[in-house]
This record gives sequence, C-alpha cells and structure tokens, in this order.
Amino acid sequence: MNPDLSVNFAGIKLKNPVLTASGTFGYGYELADLILLKRLGGIVTKTITFEPRSGNPQPRIAEVEGGMLNTIGLQNIGVKAFVGEPLEKLSKIGVPVFVSIAGSTADDYFKIAEILAGYKEIAGIELNLSCPNLKKKLICHDLPLMKDIIRRVKKASRVPVIAKLSPLVADIGELSLEAQKSGADAITLTNTYPAMAIDVKTFKPKLSTIKGGMSGACVKPMSIRCVYDAYRVLKIPIIGCGGMMTGEDAVEFMLVGAKAVSVGTASLLEPECLIKIIDGIGKILKEKRIKSVKEIIGKML
Repeated sequence: MNPDLSVNFAGIKLKNPVLTASGTFGYGYELADLILLKRLGGIVTKTITFEPRSGNPQPRIAEVEGGMLNTIGLQNIGVKAFVGEPLEKLSKIGVPVFVSIAGSTADDYFKIAEILAGYKEIAGIELNLSCPNLKKKLICHDLPLMKDIIRRVKKASRVPVIAKLSPLVADIGELSLEAQKSGADAITLTNTYPAMAIDVKTFKPKLSTIKGGMSGACVKPMSIRCVYDAYRVLKIPIIGCGGMMTGEDAVEFMLVGAKAVSVGTASLLEPECLIKIIDGIGKILKEKRIKSVKEIIGKML
C-alpha cells in the first residue's frame, strides 16, 4: 500500500505537501503541457500587485555556482487582470490555488485582498512581506507595518493568510511569532538571500540592479535552520522552501517542522522535478514503512 501523502494545511486539504513557489512558476497554468498539474498539492502564483508592474530591466536572472540570482522586480499584470482569464484557467486544474500578493503600504495589500475575497476559486493568500523590490527596507523588518498588513488582510479575507518572511533577521522564531500574534494562519520560510555576481569578461554585474536574490540548492541548509527555529515556537503551520531539489530535501524540511514545502528554482531547471519530489517523498516513506506523511512532520524534535 502506498503511503498517505495528504495533509491538512491551515484548514486546506492538500493531496500532498508539494506546492510551487511564488515567482518561479508564472501564474500557475503555463506549464500544463509539460507536467500533470493536478498531481501537485497546490499552486502558489507569482506575486500580484494592485497595479501592473513591468519589473526590473534585463538582465534580471543569472546562473551562479550552486544556484541562481534574480531581480525580477515583481513583474505582473495586476490584480484586476489576474482575476480574469488567469484565475479562470487556474481554477480548472483541480488543486488549491494560493495567490501571492505584495504592495508598498498596508492599504495596497488590503485593496488586493478585498478584490480577491470575491473569488471562491482562491484557497489562500500568501503575503510577500520579504521582497526588497518595493521598499528599501523589507516589510517584515518594519514590525508595525507587517502587523498592520496581516491584520487588515485578515479582515478582508475569507481564506487562510500566510506570511512569507525573510531569513535576514537575528531571530526568525521571534519574527514568526509576531506574525502569528497578528493573525497569520501560516508562515512561509524563507525567501531569497541577498547576493551578487560579477562577469569577469566585462567587469560588470551580472544583474541590472547589481544585487539580487539568491536561491537554489546552496541556500537549503540556511532555510532548514529557519524552519527548525520557527517550528519550536509556533502553533501555526509552516511552508518550507529554499533549495528544494529532491524528495530527500522535502523530507528534511518536514522532519524539522514544515507541514508543506514549495519548490522554486528546481522547477525552472526541470518542471518535472515537482512530480519527482512528490514521488520521492512517497518512496522514502515506503522504505521506512511509514503509513502517512503526517508522521514525519517535526519528527526530528
């Protein structure tokens, strides 16, 4: 008998714990010709803002040893366009849809959440509180602003609200607790790590903005540590992300407390890896004679 991979995440039934990561999978339906999307646990869309954004100038992606740098700049069509054809296509896939949203002010987030509240196709909202592209200071580093955003979005929403936080803090557990106290139903850990790279042939930065966000296999140990620190103090569930490449990686995140995982850079390299990660989790559980994935969540502790 195959192990049961289903989890209840903040009241949302997922057939397995593997989600796409925001910003790496488009709006969520574009890869339907490459992989069987209905096998996924859920889809997290690219981040949506109130108004459309053209993003940062090229080049805005650079491959580096052990991972990737990006400075996309939240390019998107805006929330009013998103709730048209993109959301309609997403709703036909048959998996829970989590919409990532961002803004510069609490009012920005609230206005987007108000619009999304009218669409039953949306299972949850992920608050991008850790993107450096909209403010010089990360929103999750401005505690009063972060708390205000979470409270106002919760007020406008009928679905679970997930706070996506930055690893760039002295105590990720304390920051996660603040998000929980403000009403967040779950936490996503973590976002990218600031980094840069230089082209020695041209003596110029590889990114148009000089610095960008680092993702990929090399950040996994740091992201694992963040999930571990947060899980020990939280009562709400965690989505673990950052360097997820294999089923073994996913199990590692779950052993330290992640109830679900999201896959980013790996899906850019090989979209099929999402399915391989799902199958990889099942294979490990079967080898260990573990009947349900729920049994391994936080098991290391």
